[in-house]
Amino acid sequence: MQFHLNGFRPGDPEIFDAAPGREPPGGDMPEVVDVLIVGSGPAGLTLAAQLAAFPEITTRIVERRPGPMEKGQADGISCRSMEMFNAFGFAEKVLKQGYWVNETTFWKPDPERLERIARTGRIQDVEDGLSEMPHIILNQARVHDMYLEIMRNAPSRLVPDYALQLRSLTVDPAGGDHPVTVTLERLDPGRQRETVTLHARYVVGCDGARSAVRNAIGRELRGDSANHAWGVMDVLAVTDFPDIRCKTLIQSASEGSIIVIPREGGYLVRLYIELDRLAAGERVASRNITLDTLIAAAQRIFRPWSIDVKEVAWWSVYEIGQRLTDGFDDVAPDATRKPRVFIAGDACHTHSPKAGQGMNVSMGDAFNLGWKLVSVLKGRCTPEILHSYSAERHAVAKDLIEFDREWSRIVSERPADTATDAAEAPKFQRYFIQNGRYTAGMSVRYTPSLLTGEATWQSLASGFEIGTRFHSAPVIRVADARPMELGHTVKADARWRLFAFCPGEDPGEDGSMIQRFCRYLAASPGSPVQKYTPAGADVDSVIDVRAVFQQGYRDLALERLPDLLKPRKGRFGLVDYEKAFCSDLKGGRDIFDLRGVDRERGCLVIVRPDQYVAHVLPLDAHDELARFFDGFMLAAPAAHEPRSIPAMAQ
Repeated sequence: MQFHLNGFRPGDPEIFDAAPGREPPGGDMPEVVDVLIVGSGPAGLTLAAQLAAFPEITTRIVERRPGPMEKGQADGISCRSMEMFNAFGFAEKVLKQGYWVNETTFWKPDPERLERIARTGRIQDVEDGLSEMPHIILNQARVHDMYLEIMRNAPSRLVPDYALQLRSLTVDPAGGDHPVTVTLERLDPGRQRETVTLHARYVVGCDGARSAVRNAIGRELRGDSANHAWGVMDVLAVTDFPDIRCKTLIQSASEGSIIVIPREGGYLVRLYIELDRLAAGERVASRNITLDTLIAAAQRIFRPWSIDVKEVAWWSVYEIGQRLTDGFDDVAPDATRKPRVFIAGDACHTHSPKAGQGMNVSMGDAFNLGWKLVSVLKGRCTPEILHSYSAERHAVAKDLIEFDREWSRIVSERPADTATDAAEAPKFQRYFIQNGRYTAGMSVRYTPSLLTGEATWQSLASGFEIGTRFHSAPVIRVADARPMELGHTVKADARWRLFAFCPGEDPGEDGSMIQRFCRYLAASPGSPVQKYTPAGADVDSVIDVRAVFQQGYRDLALERLPDLLKPRKGRFGLVDYEKAFCSDLKGGRDIFDLRGVDRERGCLVIVRPDQYVAHVLPLDAHDELARFFDGFMLAAPAAHEPRSIPAMAQ
């Protein structure tokens, strides 16, 4: 990470200076806010952590619970979510504390003795090369803790206001800059029934499946009714089952199914246990299922292996049902006004927990929305981009519901017990393998829109598919020869990235492609960098330009690279040396080969603030580049004058 830009600053660099005039945590609720977040689950905290970095945006987050979560329901963290955590700066903590899912094993009835189970296969959990990040298991409460730390250390010093629940919400389209009126009710002892009223520019409901925000805007969860009961428990147990420390899917002949999820710490394990089908309209609460019921069911399914439960840290029973709202904002299908209220996470979509997607998709919702709110509130982008949130994430949620419906059906099926099926991998094993990219979080593809370009030039970089997440690869930083992942330069800071992949020519030559590209960005009035960077701001404060070269780092002369790749920043005009990279030529890890980049022509890869590829263009397609950004960005209030960036001393 970079720090000391505006002067030496001792202490922890991850604790930012508090913004001037920032209210201390725990103060009274303000009457007016820019963004009010309702709910402090994974979606709410992901959004709050993004907004906390911008103290000029007044944000508050409220939660009906009396304090932070201590024991979480969700625990699966996909590779894609780990990439997102890296953008926030806490992926290393999750890697250290979490359980790494390396293999998944599959068990079904032993064809010789159907009352027993036998292993039918084991596979690598995530395919090679899909991500530099693993699939991780970690208690949701710990993820919350890490987000809360980010928020506390941010310039805005944002903390949730607990023991507050939404009582009412109204939107007045003619209500000026803060058209959303919200009334909150206090739940803390001694203050029950007290209310607080505030006015907001935007409200985001991250308040779960029984969302009060969703109800207030007239949205409804629709879909399948619950028809199957499952139990879940986190246990410390003594067992002779050999795969207890592997993610494991078990189908017994007649006792149901179990999913084994090893937990962090080396000893704890989570068991998802299939129970009974529910009658039409029946709720699981009416079954009076006890902890002993779950333990006994698990022991029957594990036979011939034994499991002796010593302690239960948490347990619950639930019903499986897949539901989805028809939109994720407060704008009716036939209306044209700009959205003011949004919903995210379980407020929009509910499903079974067995595929480990709920927390991941919820955080993805918020990561998609956060940078758009920042861009609109800071005057960088037109409010029209806010329509894209519901359009993009509703499609993702629809895919999730369809996947979960099929996955739940397959897991709950009774396995075939014929001799012809004995040598065949069970259906749930085949389906798991087929959908590995989906469960890793890598199947999201945003369709062409204002924020995502057409695939006209996709052949220039076949491995950076437009609309998909930016697929990182190893590189070497030119200035200090540091090996690193290129994707790790993309932070959760609402900035756009331009990655220039250069032809094999000498980049120091005046007529080289990269020199011409950087001159255009630095000096042309039509350049997105010039047009959208506020006067006096660092040149990379809105659009961050970086270059990747084919040559080895020892074959590149830093002093001959374009000045835009060595920008002067901060109050001292210090040089940022972290804009130029080259291929890691050791061991065949050349990013140009790994991502199918055209070596002769090179290309430009435009990456959105949420780490998704927005466009691929030729390096000399200056007009196309300008038109793309002109479609949704607003010129800086005081246009950034063309300037000559001082060259570093040679």
